[in-house]
Amino acid sequence: MKKHSWVNISVIVVALGYFVDIFDLTLFNMVRVASLESLGIPKDQLVDKGVLLLNSQMAGMLLGGLFWGVLGDRKGRLGVLFGSIILYSVANILNAFVQDIPQYMILRFISGIGLAGELGAGITLIAEILPKEVRGMGTALVATIGVFGAVFGGLVVELLPWRVAYVVGGVLGLLLLLLRVKVIDSSLFHEKKKAHETARWGSLRYLFSDADRVKRFFYCVGIGVPIWFVAGLLMAFSPELAASIGVTDPILASRTIAISYLGLGFGDLFSGFISQILKSRKKAILYFKLASFLIAGLILFTTAAKSSLYYYTLCFLIGVAAGYWAIFVTTAAEQFGTNLRATVATSVPNFVRGSVIPMTLLFKYLKDGQGILGAMVIVGVIAFAIGTISSILIPESFHKDLDYVE
Repeated sequence: MKKHSWVNISVIVVALGYFVDIFDLTLFNMVRVASLESLGIPKDQLVDKGVLLLNSQMAGMLLGGLFWGVLGDRKGRLGVLFGSIILYSVANILNAFVQDIPQYMILRFISGIGLAGELGAGITLIAEILPKEVRGMGTALVATIGVFGAVFGGLVVELLPWRVAYVVGGVLGLLLLLLRVKVIDSSLFHEKKKAHETARWGSLRYLFSDADRVKRFFYCVGIGVPIWFVAGLLMAFSPELAASIGVTDPILASRTIAISYLGLGFGDLFSGFISQILKSRKKAILYFKLASFLIAGLILFTTAAKSSLYYYTLCFLIGVAAGYWAIFVTTAAEQFGTNLRATVATSVPNFVRGSVIPMTLLFKYLKDGQGILGAMVIVGVIAFAIGTISSILIPESFHKDLDYVE
């Protein structure tokens, strides 16, 4: 029946927006070594300076997640999609012209603010315009197409200088604005806002004024932490990790990120289908989390003296296993009413991305005493413990009707 169709122009345009978002989001980790070396950073400082710049980007995403989320609930979902993409597109073009670390930090911070708005506003819009029977498939399609932005980024980085790669990402974002004109805002948002008190729309004070809402919010954040342990730590610092373990061939971050995100694309699609079959978000998330934990163990403990082919194969598999990002963001959107949905669906993914900051700082602190492998294991165990506990405690939301306010 037509009402159960989960592919339309809004879904496609949001998916293409997420494609560009992921391209730009992962680009720094792909060009980290090349860009820092060209700026004259010594080899023994590449990890520390990389952590500094990555955390600048993630700090921007934390701030941007709150800003764009509140704006999305107060002014509408579509305005966020336009504003965020303009900001991160211009900032990424300017990244091509940096000459030192302070400039690089400022522009990664601004890029992070812009990148924070795309996914949450898009998923909120899709969740509200699709019927509940198929909204999981719609958001899965968005995430599946989106993560291929990292695959495209890997190709661009291998073929073009790092400065040109930043320009490509910015130009793609600006071109996307032409398609955005065809997207309409959520009618559910406008109807509900007309009928209810506006003071509670996009209010952080209201969101955090109730213990139950606070618990649901942080359960949502906790669910996604293992994904960003994989993407933001395990894959991002794969050259140093592989070298410390004793992988026989050199490992490139651009390839591990691109390959793992290729896996994430398949994982997001599979997890969407599995969630529909099981009629449960929680069960699908827990199954995928268990699989990613086991494959992370294989990467950390079975790759010594192995070839790059073996390492890259595991990177693809852990991408598939960690590919429950779409279900995770959909779950966050389903946990809250229309008056707080964009705030939550935009801020939660960026809190998850921001979890890279304490994870990288802990990793940096531990690696001097425990080594890169020991530090990675400790941080990984903590991340997966947080994710598992949160997945168990969060309420099931598969059958939830989104036509309500908090």
